[in-house]
Amino acid sequence: MIYRVDVEVTAPVHDTEVTDRVVDAVERLVPEADIERAPGEVRAEAHSLDRFSELLHEQEILDSARNEFAAGTQGEVVEFELKKQPAFVGVVNFAVGDPDELGGIRFEVHVHEPSVAAYIDHVAPPTEDGTPLES
Repeated sequence: MIYRVDVEVTAPVHDTEVTDRVVDAVERLVPEADIERAPGEVRAEAHSLDRFSELLHEQEILDSARNEFAAGTQGEVVEFELKKQPAFVGVVNFAVGDPDELGGIRFEVHVHEPSVAAYIDHVAPPTEDGTPLES
């Protein structure tokens, strides 16, 4: 299956933070992203969430990811936010509840083909007793 997606990643960079560390955090989640440093922000664009999907599998948090994706889906767009601190070490931790004072890493995934549901199943497949139901 060929997936056509545009992934936009943004993360604020505050005065107390080192821009390169925020860039490193984004690269650990989406290594194939084209990253741009802007004043007070890091922006990235990618066309795949393959490494991110591997991290979800490794951490065994597919069900949590599916719940976050479902909650953040509007039409053909999936939005979610991750905490920066865990991302620095390549760990996926969804930002839920109170916003982090330094802001999170925000993802906006525009799915062009085939469908949002199919892409979510690709990135975070459904599970049974914690085991992915891969097709």
